[in-house]
Amino acid sequence: MRAFILLVFLSASCLAQRPKPCKSPRLLTGTVSVATQKENLMAYAKYTYDALGQRIRLREFGSYDNKSFHFDVLLLFQKGVMYKIDKKNKTCCKKPLKADFHPLAIPEDANLLGQVVLGSSSGPGQGVLVNSWEGELQMKNRTAKYISTVTEFGCVPITTMFHTSKSGWMVTSFFNNVIGLVEPQELNPPRFCKDAQLEEEEDEDPATFFSLF
Repeated sequence: MRAFILLVFLSASCLAQRPKPCKSPRLLTGTVSVATQKENLMAYAKYTYDALGQRIRLREFGSYDNKSFHFDVLLLFQKGVMYKIDKKNKTCCKKPLKADFHPLAIPEDANLLGQVVLGSSSGPGQGVLVNSWEGELQMKNRTAKYISTVTEFGCVPITTMFHTSKSGWMVTSFFNNVIGLVEPQELNPPRFCKDAQLEEEEDEDPATFFSLF
């Protein structure tokens, strides 16, 4: 009987400790790197993320097919608009944003791949406990696979690998993350964008978040 009670207790403890899908902090500031398998893209961006107001600011530079690029973009999902900002020349390009806002989170139907320590577990402060998850997302015309790694405590994003048959693997790494908005004003259009008119050419597809990369 004692052995049975001990077995039940240990089983319950293991179930209680099993990682569960989680939601990342609703306000984040940091840096991301993005690399693709088939499209020769390498980019770095400072990001400001607001899940409450559904706003994202990306200030990005990188290379595509051995050509360098730089852009500064503000995504306002609730208003359905995107601003491409040129601070040097104080100009703005305002375009439709035809995409739903997807908060940083591990979906409820994700499968746990495993839990590991990044760094070392030999002493306090030498490592970070993280969980890796996998699953599939149903896109408009195709299914995409993903593998996401987040911290066990706080659900702070570490890396996300995203795969489609068209683009291959896209790897996004998050670093220098700060919970909160370091510069809240970055999520508002600059003053010189006030008079920007909505642009949508007949032969141009409306911008989406994924078309930025």
